[in-house]
Amino acid sequence: MSLLAELKRRNVYRAAVLYAASAWVLVQVVTQVLPVFHGPEWIMRAAIVAAVVGFPFWIAFAWFYEFTPQGLKRESELDPADPIARHSGRRLDISIIAVLALAVVLLLTDRFVLRHGADEASRALLGRSIAVLPFENLSADPENAYFADGVQDDLLTILSKISELKVISRTSVMQYRGGARNVREIGAALGVGALLEGSVRRAGNRMRVNVQLIDAANDKHLWAEDYDRDLTDVFALQTELAQKIARELQARLSPSEQARIMRKPTENGEAYLAFVQAHDLHSQHGDLGKLKQAEQLYQRALQLDPNFALARAGLSLLQSWIYHAFDPSLQRITQARSLAERALQLQPDCPECHLALGFSYYYGGRDYDHALKEFSLAQPGLPNEAEAYLAIGSIQRRQGKWAESNANLEKSASLDPNDAWPLQNLSFNYVALRDFDRATQTLDRALKLSPESLDLWALQAQVEVAWKGTFELADRSIKLFSAVALPDTAKALLASAAAQVRLMQGDYADALKQAEGLKDEVAATVPEGLCSKYESIGIAKRMLKDFDGAHAALLTARGHAERYVAAAPNEAVRHAKLAEILAWLGEKDAAITTAKHAAELLPENIDALEGPEMTKALAQVYAIVGEQEKAIDLLDGLLARPSSVTVATLPFTPIGNPLRDNPRFVELLRKHGG
Repeated sequence: MSLLAELKRRNVYRAAVLYAASAWVLVQVVTQVLPVFHGPEWIMRAAIVAAVVGFPFWIAFAWFYEFTPQGLKRESELDPADPIARHSGRRLDISIIAVLALAVVLLLTDRFVLRHGADEASRALLGRSIAVLPFENLSADPENAYFADGVQDDLLTILSKISELKVISRTSVMQYRGGARNVREIGAALGVGALLEGSVRRAGNRMRVNVQLIDAANDKHLWAEDYDRDLTDVFALQTELAQKIARELQARLSPSEQARIMRKPTENGEAYLAFVQAHDLHSQHGDLGKLKQAEQLYQRALQLDPNFALARAGLSLLQSWIYHAFDPSLQRITQARSLAERALQLQPDCPECHLALGFSYYYGGRDYDHALKEFSLAQPGLPNEAEAYLAIGSIQRRQGKWAESNANLEKSASLDPNDAWPLQNLSFNYVALRDFDRATQTLDRALKLSPESLDLWALQAQVEVAWKGTFELADRSIKLFSAVALPDTAKALLASAAAQVRLMQGDYADALKQAEGLKDEVAATVPEGLCSKYESIGIAKRMLKDFDGAHAALLTARGHAERYVAAAPNEAVRHAKLAEILAWLGEKDAAITTAKHAAELLPENIDALEGPEMTKALAQVYAIVGEQEKAIDLLDGLLARPSSVTVATLPFTPIGNPLRDNPRFVELLRKHGG
């Protein structure tokens, strides 16, 4: 008898079909059930592997055994003339038909029930999501562009206060100003189901506003309307539009949301116009000149209406940001605090006012508990405010709540999908957690949004060094940005970074060239630019055995560092910079005292993100001045908890250089994965 005939007689073919059909059904059931219970993906992989591995065993079983009315029997025990094989075959046929019927049911369920339900849920989610695109200025006076922006921005702000809507932040929609628009592409890029387009024409005290609500999936106009109103009716018009959009998107307004969007921010039209223009300029976070113009316009709005709470909150937020990014003067942060507190007296339930007060605590005194309290009070009234989630996530990481911080930063990124800043902040978390794979993925996402960002390229290079101890990206970034025209601030940052990289690589001649090539007036555009320039020159000359030149450069660096500290004596990072320079000068006691003071100003139990940087600065001072055992003790702790210290980086830094031959240091690297 041929093998094929024997396989047929022993029902091996039927057994194979039954097994294949049953395995397919099993995989489909696991696929549909696993997500319901949030099961791990390895269960699915295990099921597939088990099905494949089990197949040859099942075929062997089918060859040797048959199902009989008396139970399972070996095929060798049966009479070839006995109809048992046919009986067993019929049972297998019935089983195959049953399994195939179950497979058909699963296919129909997946096609018409589960997928339909998922599509309905997806449509429902997208159906309550909207992006308000920049309004076109049709006024004869181009200067009225800020008014069109203001109408759009205020409408966006009102809609963002409706909790049942997902509203994309201003930063992510402003790139679609002007030019041709592909509605489907914009909707897909922003992850929304609806887009609002509009135009504004202003002539004197009259305005004409045209709006169109569009289904992003099919470019279908849901409705369009023209409004001719007096300028004083702009608030009522924005409220009317917000309510109509909410109804169209089937979003319900709570009583508090209804009251909030009905409230006029001011009765003074001129004050409102000044506020609108200030708010537009305020969005230029990196341009100090624009920010100072915004400051004057906020002040103008408050002169016209001293009870304009939103203008007070806006000016408070502006002062806190300038303090944080440009000018850490006590006067500025004190003003930020008093403005926010007065705004809350005028309007106690104003979420923007709570946000402003929170930032004055956050930036002004690192009072994270009070800041988080104010942000938590602001968030319910600003459910779509990306900045609120970003602020809360930024504080949570300082409290050591890394998972919660990651979730809020991701939420911020989803509400502002075209802004790289939330992703850049998220990458800081992953670097501190030494999750370099996710840090790289996050920075890749950010670079797709901002491919020419020097900060993002620098971060990618830092991740490579910290992760692998290699400098490929650093070298490529230095070459890339050295060949393009940059503003002075970016030039200063690039030269400083290039000098640091060359020092780590041991190329002291090129480090000296990079640092000396930076003009003082350019270096001065960055707060610590002059300190870093002359410190790098001093270290490079010291390594090149030019000790007199090194000492002179480091004395210059110390002078700049002392002025840097005097300008903001409560900033720990400034004391850390001075301590490092003192250590290179050989002023051991002063260096240690200053570094300890920096760690006291910003201890790790207060700030889990930047606190370790002060501990790292103290370890570096200890290493430079010869207190090797104390340095190693601190490094051991830093490597065991979230921080920027890594085994791959240590050998290249000023901390590791003096410790290379210390057996405890070698053992430390081995202990932590070196």
